[in-house]
Amino acid sequence: MSVRTVGVKGGMSVTRIPYRVLKVRFREGLVGSDFAGSMALLEAVPARQAVNPLMSFFCSGDLLLRWRAISGMGAVVSRLADSEMESARVVMRRLMWTLNDESGGIGWGAPEAMGEITARHTALASEFAGILVSYIRTDCNFLEHPVLQRGVLWGLGRLAHARPELVADAAPFIHPFLASADAVHRGHAAWALRALGDDQLGGRAASLSRDSDAFPFYRDGQLLEMSVAELAMGKPPAG
Repeated sequence: MSVRTVGVKGGMSVTRIPYRVLKVRFREGLVGSDFAGSMALLEAVPARQAVNPLMSFFCSGDLLLRWRAISGMGAVVSRLADSEMESARVVMRRLMWTLNDESGGIGWGAPEAMGEITARHTALASEFAGILVSYIRTDCNFLEHPVLQRGVLWGLGRLAHARPELVADAAPFIHPFLASADAVHRGHAAWALRALGDDQLGGRAASLSRDSDAFPFYRDGQLLEMSVAELAMGKPPAG
């Protein structure tokens, strides 16, 4: 493996690992059976260097790789924030920029990564939770792309399960997605609302409890086939 020392920080040399090397290493680790081990692999790489390779996987057609890269981004940026808060803010702003029409991109994975990062880091959550909520507010930064909406709902659910007090005001904006024709919208919305203590789930609890439409739902490093009903009722996946 080719590496080079690019500078000194805090009295210690900083080693630059080539981007392509990191991509190969991360890809192999993230799709392996040892999810905890893959997270430990990321810990061994300087946080700033890990960001770009992880972000490159957000567009991957391999769903497990994509989702685990999002988990990895949460771990890396949370670690970065502990030592270089402004650098972590730069990453958050970069994710936000990809969701801006002027960026020329679409922002795949950005809302999920924002949710994962804010779920892991208190200070970043206090600064950016409101922005994540704004992406489902029609009076604010509403994202019209249905797939991006899936990501925002998952991101809000991830944050709500970790820090419900920061997104308690999001419930009214999540409710409309319970009536979506998209099962992923309904499932992610129901999962988020359960974390917010919305037991009635916007008055649709009865119909949601019979909603058998299923899709791959990401949780704790795994993709689980779960129905909207299971997510709405807080039940584990069948089988």
